[in-house]
Amino acid sequence: MTARLPSALPLEIVAILCCGAPAWAQGWDGEKASLIRNGITPAIVYDGDVAATVSGGARRGTAYAGELHLQATFDGARLLDWPGAMLFVDGLVTHGGQPSGLAGDVQGVSSIAAPASAILYEAWAQYNLSGNAVSLLAGRYDINTEFYRLAAADLFLNSSFGIGPEFALSGVAGPSTYPDTAVGARFDYKPMPNIVVRTAILDGVPVDRPGGSSGLFESGDGVLLVSEIAWLDRPGAAGTAGNARTLIGRLSTLQPYADKIAIGGWHYTASFPDLSAVDASGQPARHRGSSGAYLLIDHVLYRDGDASRLSAFLQAGIGDGRVNRIGSYAGFGLAGAGFVPGRPSDQAGVAVAIAMNGGHFLEAQRALGTPAHAAESVIELTYLAAIDERLVVQPDLQYVLHPGSDPKLDDALVFQLRFEVSL
Repeated sequence: MTARLPSALPLEIVAILCCGAPAWAQGWDGEKASLIRNGITPAIVYDGDVAATVSGGARRGTAYAGELHLQATFDGARLLDWPGAMLFVDGLVTHGGQPSGLAGDVQGVSSIAAPASAILYEAWAQYNLSGNAVSLLAGRYDINTEFYRLAAADLFLNSSFGIGPEFALSGVAGPSTYPDTAVGARFDYKPMPNIVVRTAILDGVPVDRPGGSSGLFESGDGVLLVSEIAWLDRPGAAGTAGNARTLIGRLSTLQPYADKIAIGGWHYTASFPDLSAVDASGQPARHRGSSGAYLLIDHVLYRDGDASRLSAFLQAGIGDGRVNRIGSYAGFGLAGAGFVPGRPSDQAGVAVAIAMNGGHFLEAQRALGTPAHAAESVIELTYLAAIDERLVVQPDLQYVLHPGSDPKLDDALVFQLRFEVSL
């Protein structure tokens, strides 16, 4: 099957892909430079994803998903003579189809696929003090920009490589992460330059709720507590990894790391129904609280100056299998850059994601007469080509074993073409 660009692909983006940046975008560079000099760093980032299920899965077909970020970072030192202060806002527009509806998978073959919406995605204020050893943040923000994050795993397109499904599919509507964020506060402390201890407390339900309503800290929401301690080896500014979107906001002032080891945990205070156990009245038993933990490792195996590098990463997490479908998760892979002569910014990698169903979910499926496989696994092979400073293109291949853990579905082969335009 040949994947063709759907009609939903914006014509302006097609023009950039085919012909380079239009004149207005080139003029934007001057305006952007002027704003940066005055303490305001704007960014316009568009990601598009053409995904084709070419065999297996729920059905063959092609879907297009897109997201537009309109962002601005405000420097408190330049604007308000308040060193250490920063304000960040990010407006998000999502549109298009759902590639996982074709693949039939539960983890999410496309990390940008989301229901069509236009929302204020992030809006937070941060203040750093004590020589940046202490950082306070409050507002609406995506915890995955700081928690459960690995630089090497950022290359891959499957959602599990951003935040493990045992956490991403927890709670009422997931934690505060893409595409639905919550309001809360975060505290960072660096007892040593290469050690970061961070804790966040947020509304237990995102602002934009299932069913289309919105709310803040409503009755029954409870709160979500997340903590992480990380050790990072930061050799210096050379070899910065990431794209325009991941290197603005709070991340814009951080030196890249070479190695990282982190352990984290999370806990919801609300009550949740059991997936299989019932109480004396025959209703689902309820449990007060839901918790999980994770381990992250990112290590540089090989580096040749600034020219090339190869990193290995590992993610491992456990969730609350009583109330969440995914009871545990493991992800691992290799990611590198600079291996193609003359293309030092290109990246390539291979990774595996294994989402294991919890015992209560499997028991419930057996009771319904629809037994499920124990796990869904994904093997992903990807290559990111940096065309210029504005555009990257990323062909990607994913093989999904036991999509949705459904014995009736054949293994799925999904081809994707992701691109990102940054202005």
